[in-house]
Amino acid sequence: MASLNVGNLGEYLREQRRNAQLSLRQLADAAGVSNPYLSQIERGLRKPSADILQQLAKALRISAETLYVQAGILDERSPEAAGTRSVILADPSLSERQKQVLLQIYESFRKENGLDTDTPRTADGSGADGSDADHPQASN
Repeated sequence: MASLNVGNLGEYLREQRRNAQLSLRQLADAAGVSNPYLSQIERGLRKPSADILQQLAKALRISAETLYVQAGILDERSPEAAGTRSVILADPSLSERQKQVLLQIYESFRKENGLDTDTPRTADGSGADGSDADHPQASN
């Protein structure tokens, strides 16, 4: 398993919090974590669990996948695709539904053009959804 990249994660979280125009206290309340704990994450002193990252992503209205990549839990897809997804998800002028529709259209175009749109891989090679690319399971 990859080690958590907590320094860059903290900087990224702080940047996302500021872009969302949230105070540390507001984000901590929205994510259900304490102020000191969130402060320690932002300063790179704590390694949050995947569950805490998911709570923070939901509160910031960004993809949990983006935070997992920043934390080193997931391997990044392609830089272009990850950047495009991040920009769409971080745009405060779009509703959640609009963001999801845009991402679906983007993924369909990438798939149509033969680009990789599979589930991102974790450091051990399994899918973020628990799947294993080397041992696909039959679907019903």
